[in-house]
Amino acid sequence: MSAPIIDEASRIAKTDSRWEKATVKTNGEGTDGSAQKTGCLYLVSVGPGRSEYICPQAKEAISRSDVIASYELYLTWVKPLLDKQKLITTPLTQERERAQISIDAARQGKKVSLLSSGDIGVYAMASLVFELMQEDDQFQVEVIPGITAATACASIAGAPLSHDFATLSLSDLLCPMNWIEERARAVGKADLCLALYNVQSEKRQEGVYKIIDILLKAGKNPQTLCAVVKNAYRPAQESYITTLSELRQKKFDMFTSIIVGNRFTRRKRNWIYTPRGYGDWQEAGPEPPQADAVWVFSGTSDGNEAALKIKASGRKVVVSVASDYGAGINKQTMTDAAVPVICGSLGADKRKELLKQSSCKAVVDATHPYAQKISKQLSDICAELNIPYLRLEREASRLPAHAVIAADFAEAATRAMELGERIFLSTGSKELPTFLSAPSAANKQWFLRILPDPDLLERAVALGIPRSNICAMQGPFSQAFNEALWRDWQIDCVVTKDSGSKGGLSEKIKATENLALPLIVVARPPAASTRNTHKSVPQLIEALNHLNL
Repeated sequence: MSAPIIDEASRIAKTDSRWEKATVKTNGEGTDGSAQKTGCLYLVSVGPGRSEYICPQAKEAISRSDVIASYELYLTWVKPLLDKQKLITTPLTQERERAQISIDAARQGKKVSLLSSGDIGVYAMASLVFELMQEDDQFQVEVIPGITAATACASIAGAPLSHDFATLSLSDLLCPMNWIEERARAVGKADLCLALYNVQSEKRQEGVYKIIDILLKAGKNPQTLCAVVKNAYRPAQESYITTLSELRQKKFDMFTSIIVGNRFTRRKRNWIYTPRGYGDWQEAGPEPPQADAVWVFSGTSDGNEAALKIKASGRKVVVSVASDYGAGINKQTMTDAAVPVICGSLGADKRKELLKQSSCKAVVDATHPYAQKISKQLSDICAELNIPYLRLEREASRLPAHAVIAADFAEAATRAMELGERIFLSTGSKELPTFLSAPSAANKQWFLRILPDPDLLERAVALGIPRSNICAMQGPFSQAFNEALWRDWQIDCVVTKDSGSKGGLSEKIKATENLALPLIVVARPPAASTRNTHKSVPQLIEALNHLNL
C-alpha cells in the first residue's frame, strides 16, 4: 500500500480491529449497559475519481463527519474536504472490516462517512453495511448516490446505454462463475446493451473471452459495437471503439470496463450510441427471408454478379453479406433489381434457421477464397438440411517466378521480415495481428491497404499501424496506382493473397516486376468443400439449370 496521503499520520488508523476496540451489544446497549448513542452513517459515493464529479450532498456529509472510513486511494479524491476528521483505512480486500468499523463508530454516536468509488450501492459497500447492521441499531443511515463505472465509461464512449441495459461483474470472488455465464447467456439472448465490470485480472485471464463467446453463441452479432474504457476520468485514461468479435484479440485489466452495444447501436465519429426507441427504431436485424429463393453468400464481386444473373434467369434470390460496408457497396444495385440483402455475421444457428424457414432452394457460396470457416459452415448446413450447395470460386492465378509462395500468413510474416524493412500488406485487416505479433515485427515498418470502413481503420490503428501508413480505398487498383503508392512509401516488400485477376493480383504482379520488389503470395487454403465448385457465373447458372432450380 502507498504511503498515507494525509501528513498527520496519527489521524489515520490502519487497523482491522473494531472502532477503538470497543464492543457493542446487539441489543442496542453499550458495554456498560447504557443506551446506545444515536450517530449517523453516511454511505458516500465519490464517483469515478475526480472531485468535480462528487455531488454536493456527498461533500457536505464528508465535511460534517467525525470519522472517515475508506480505502486509501479514495481519500486522494476528497483531500480538500478533510479537516479534523479521524481517518480509518483498510486494504482493498478488507471491505467487511471497513464496514464493521463504520457501524461500530456510528453506534458510539459518531457521524461517519464510509466512502466508495462509483456508486456505493452498485457492486460496493452499501449492501454489506445493511447486511452487518442490526435490526435495532439506533443510528441514522443515509445513502448518497454517485456516478457508476458503467455510466462514467458510457459517457466517454458516447451514449450506448440510452435504452435497456444490464451490468455484469466477471469477478467470481462473490458469485460462482457458472452463475455469471448463465446471466451472460440471458443478456446475449435478449440482446441487451451490457456493461462489464472486473473484466480481467492476473488470476482471471480467460473468463472474459469465455463470456464473449457465450454472448456470440447466444445471438449477439459479431459486429456489435463495443467501447473499451480504462481508468475512466482518472489519470492515464484510455478508450477505443471495437466490435464484439474483435474483443477476443484484446488484453484488459481490473481498471478496464467494457460497454457492449446491441444490434441497434451505431457509430458516429469516435462515439457510439444506441437510439432511444419510442417507436422510431429501424429494425437492424435480418429481414424476413424470401421463400423458395436461391441464397447467395457474397464476399466478392463474383457473388454480386451471380446474384443479378440468377435474378435475371427468373429465379428468386437473396443476398447475404457479412458487413454493413459490404451491404453498402451493392445496396443500390440490388435494390434496383429487387434483390433483398441480409447484412451481418449471423452465426451458424441463425443461418441454418433462416435457410430452413425460407425453404431455401439452393446455396451459392461466393465468399472469399480465404474464408474457409464460413465455406465449411455453409457446406455443413446444406448437407444437414439437404439443400444443394454450389461453390463459386474464381480461378487461382499463375504466379511469376519472382513470387515467394507462403503456405499461410505466419510464414508470410516470417518471409516478409527476411526480405524487407518497409513492408506493404495487401492482405486485409483480419490477419493483421499475425504479422504484428511475429518475432521482430516491432523492428519493421508496416504499411496497409484496407477497405474504407471506419471500423477496419480503427482496428488497424488500435493494433499499432500509424494512420499515415494506411491506405483506405476500394479496389481493385491499377498497376500505375500500385507503383506510385509503393514508390512514394519506399516499400521494399509486398505481401498479398491470391485473389485472382478480378482481385487485382495481375496489377500487383506487374508493379512489383517494374519496381523490382519482392512479392510474397499467401497460397490459397485447401477448399472447405470440393462439392459442385464452379469457376465462372455461366457455369454456375448452368449447374442451377441442371438441378431444375
